[in-house]
Amino acid sequence: MASATSFYGFETKDKKGKAYPLAQHQGKVILAVNTASKCGFTPQFGGLENLWKKIQSNEKYKNDFLILGFPCNQFGGQDPGSDDQIQEFCQVNYGVTFPVLGKTEVNGNNAEPVFEWMKAEKPGLMGLKRIKWNFEKFLIGRDGRVIQRWASTTSPEKLEADIMKELEKPKPAAKAEL
Repeated sequence: MASATSFYGFETKDKKGKAYPLAQHQGKVILAVNTASKCGFTPQFGGLENLWKKIQSNEKYKNDFLILGFPCNQFGGQDPGSDDQIQEFCQVNYGVTFPVLGKTEVNGNNAEPVFEWMKAEKPGLMGLKRIKWNFEKFLIGRDGRVIQRWASTTSPEKLEADIMKELEKPKPAAKAEL
């Protein structure tokens, strides 16, 4: 089990296979989504992009929210391409401008530690601590804790109210340097 105590304590890989510390987004509200390019839920990329653009167009919140896509090929082999092919697919077909990171695993012995942590923080239906399918979504608060988890069947359009509620919470006070 991962030892970090918040989402921001983990590091994953970017689309080029380089270290991607999640700490760089500390203090932001994050929507983490395991994605796939050849899934029945793949059109959710369009809904995620629309949600991303809508919140980015709000001057008050544009620097406080981020969607992170985590491509995964564990469910029916529905993201078989290379990281470059996945990036191209997302941009060409859905105009995705939010970060889509390197391909990862979300279940099993090689699961990305941040996913192990998120699943433990917010188990799924009936307490299951596994991802059931592509496009499960986790809402991370500014404090790095998991606020909400949604199944693949929940469309991005239905997430806006919960995201806005989290964005409207007061920002934590900056810690003074000692």
